[in-house]
Amino acid sequence: MIKLQLADFNIEEETLALRGPFRNTGAAVVFLGTARDFSKGKDIKGLEFEYYPGMAEKSLERLRDRTLKEFDVLDVGIIHRFGKIEIAENIVLIIVVSQHRKEAFKACEFCIDELKRSVPIWKKEFTVDGDVWVEDHP
Repeated sequence: MIKLQLADFNIEEETLALRGPFRNTGAAVVFLGTARDFSKGKDIKGLEFEYYPGMAEKSLERLRDRTLKEFDVLDVGIIHRFGKIEIAENIVLIIVVSQHRKEAFKACEFCIDELKRSVPIWKKEFTVDGDVWVEDHP
């Protein structure tokens, strides 16, 4: 499951939907990225995300496929919001379901690291000093 969407998401609904078809699920690891009110010592008033239509979806699909191939997991779901995001709102959700927790944790960490590194989604921070496009993704 891959989604790029403007609206918020329900973590429980998305997790249940992803693990639903699997009777042998022993673990569901969830990463939730949220908007914080600071970055590099500056106060943040809000965020905005833009993405490259068509290419971002393909990149997310490749990331999902690679994760399924490289890790012993049952399924992977990735949701990323775009548009304006208020402080404390949800931004990204990664769910990995697996028979065992160890692989699910490794796969989930891999997914968020690769998403930040390779998927064409850009973040703008609104600060008291002005708007800034973020170039590095720690």
